[in-house]
Amino acid sequence: MSTDDTQIWHNPRCSKSRAAKAAFDEAGVAYTERRYLDEPPTAEELEAVLTRIGAEPWEVARLNEPVAKELGLKDMERDRARWIETMAANPSLIQRPIVLTPGGGAVVARDPESVRKALDSA
Repeated sequence: MSTDDTQIWHNPRCSKSRAAKAAFDEAGVAYTERRYLDEPPTAEELEAVLTRIGAEPWEVARLNEPVAKELGLKDMERDRARWIETMAANPSLIQRPIVLTPGGGAVVARDPESVRKALDSA
């Protein structure tokens, strides 16, 4: 995973993901789109992204997804490696969009302020 290019982990069905992508398009910022449900991250990639964000996996997990409920994610022990493996195996659990910026930054761009932060770093 290069830290030289901007990458958006995107789900086209998600309005927040579409809004972030549109903001990058409007700003004329080049990026690579990764449809992470079609091309799920490996546990190693997810670990690296979480480190770049400065977050634990349970901080960026979608706990209301049906699979989260099936897995009992809310009650799962907060073991970083186990959560990362679970999220890598079930990418719908990952918050979106995640924007990876040049130089090693990353942000979960779910609100306009986070999108602006990502654009400023791109």
